[in-house]
Amino acid sequence: MRNSILAIVGALAAQASTECTKEALQAVTADLIGAQAAGKSAFTSLADTVAYTENRKTVDIKAGILSKALKIDFTRSQHDVVQCATFSEIIVTNSAKPYVIVATTRVSNTTNKVTAIDSIITTKGDWLFNVTGTYYWASKENWGPIPLEKRDSREVIKAAGDAYCDLFNDKNTKVPWGTPCARLEGGAYTGKGAATDSCNVGVPSGVKLVNRQYVIDEEYGTVDIIMDFGGTVGKVGAGGLPDSHEFRVEGGKLRYVHTLSSCGGKACM
Repeated sequence: MRNSILAIVGALAAQASTECTKEALQAVTADLIGAQAAGKSAFTSLADTVAYTENRKTVDIKAGILSKALKIDFTRSQHDVVQCATFSEIIVTNSAKPYVIVATTRVSNTTNKVTAIDSIITTKGDWLFNVTGTYYWASKENWGPIPLEKRDSREVIKAAGDAYCDLFNDKNTKVPWGTPCARLEGGAYTGKGAATDSCNVGVPSGVKLVNRQYVIDEEYGTVDIIMDFGGTVGKVGAGGLPDSHEFRVEGGKLRYVHTLSSCGGKACM
C-alpha cells in the first residue's frame, strides 16, 4: 500500500513539474525568435520529432525559413496555456529580403517541447505586401495585457474571430464590430487614429475560410487563426491561399485585425 501511495505521489509530482504554464510557453517563443534571428533550425525547446509546415505545406525544417538568419525589427507573441500553444508575429524590414511571418507552435504538456510548428510566410509579391506599412502600423498599436476584470472568455474571443471569418461566406453573420477598430491587411491600414475608425469596410462574398487552427490568449484578448483562404490549399480547383487572421478583442468587440496571405508565387486575387 505504501509503495502504491508513493508511486501515485511521484506520478502527480512529475505531472505537476511538466504542466503547461505561461512561463514555459514564453520560454518557447523566446527560443523560437532567437533561433530565427540566428538562422538555426534546432533550438532548446524543440522536440526530437516535430511536424513542420510553411504556408500549409509540410517541408523539411532544416531547409525552411528557420535556417535563414533574419534581422527581426518587430515581434510580438501570445501564449495559449489551455491548448499549450503559442503564436508569434515577426516583421523583417530588410529591403532585399523583407518578411512578415506568423508562426504557431504546439507544445507537449508533459515535456514542454515543441512538437509542431506552422508558419505563414509572406514577402514581396504576396497579397498587399508592404513591410514598411506593416511595421509602421503594427508597432504603433496597443496589444498590451488586458486588466483581469475586463478580460473576455476564450469562448467570446474565439467567437469574435470566427464571426469575422464566417462573414466572407455568409453575409448574415453578426460580427461584433468594435469602435474604434483598425484592420492591417498586408500593409494596408483602415485606421486613421479616430474614435470612429471601423473594420467594417467590406469583405469579398462567397469565400470559404476553412481548416482553421486557433491560438487564444485571454490575457491579451487575442486569437490567431491560421487557415486556408478560399478553399483547401493544394486541393485541385479550390484555389485556397495560406492565410493568418489575428484578432484583438476588447469588451467582446473587435479592436484590431491583422491579416496576411501567401500567394505562393502565383497571381494574387
